[in-house]
Amino acid sequence: MPIGPKRLPITEHLRELRHRLIIIAIVVFAGSIVLYFPAPYFYNLAMQPILHIFGDQQLVVLNPFETFTLRFKVALYATLVVGSPIIIWQVMAFFLPALKPNERKWVVPTFLAMVVLFAGGVVFAHQVILGTAFEWIVGQAWEGVTQMPEASTYFQGAIMLMLGFGLAFQLPVVIFYLMIFNIVPYDKLRANWRVVYTVLIVLAAGATPDWSPVTMLALFAALVGLYEISMALARVVLVKRIERRRTQGY
Repeated sequence: MPIGPKRLPITEHLRELRHRLIIIAIVVFAGSIVLYFPAPYFYNLAMQPILHIFGDQQLVVLNPFETFTLRFKVALYATLVVGSPIIIWQVMAFFLPALKPNERKWVVPTFLAMVVLFAGGVVFAHQVILGTAFEWIVGQAWEGVTQMPEASTYFQGAIMLMLGFGLAFQLPVVIFYLMIFNIVPYDKLRANWRVVYTVLIVLAAGATPDWSPVTMLALFAALVGLYEISMALARVVLVKRIERRRTQGY
């Protein structure tokens, strides 16, 4: 995908933004149409960790129009997951012209890292989180309350968790570039780890739409692990800069 010059008038930046958004809209629209037909496959795949909770009871659709709505919703969210590499690249491409030539060497590694981390977050939520989280949520009902599991609502909750984890797993990229661009030095992040951990638990609470402590703590633990890995990677990549700053006393 071509990248424009570094400095552009504000009108050109707005035109570039519109161009990127149009591409994303086309991808989402076309993908939703294509994936509308195999939508039941994606629905069963996404809901696989949840369905066993209800035993032989099937999830219900409450009105005839909801069948179309659910199928299109599944196709839409499947497109967001399957088409995430294209969407991520379009977002990156909008900011890339502002990078200096020596900074552009990080473009491809960053793109690959973001795609892998997003996919990793989605898979982690699907394989590790969904079953436990929904068992806890369903278990909050009490005697005298009959649950009627609605297919659309439960799918919405499951996909929001997976997308939330996918976005939250971008943390290493954010941390890495805070240090690469000297916005926050490595030593300051390392020394203020308590503040960072507090921010991470707030982020975990905000990124989990079910608000259950099970999901929140699982995401917090994953984010702490990713943060420490990103710090270790930055320590290796930026070893000369870190030592120079320490020698200079700041």
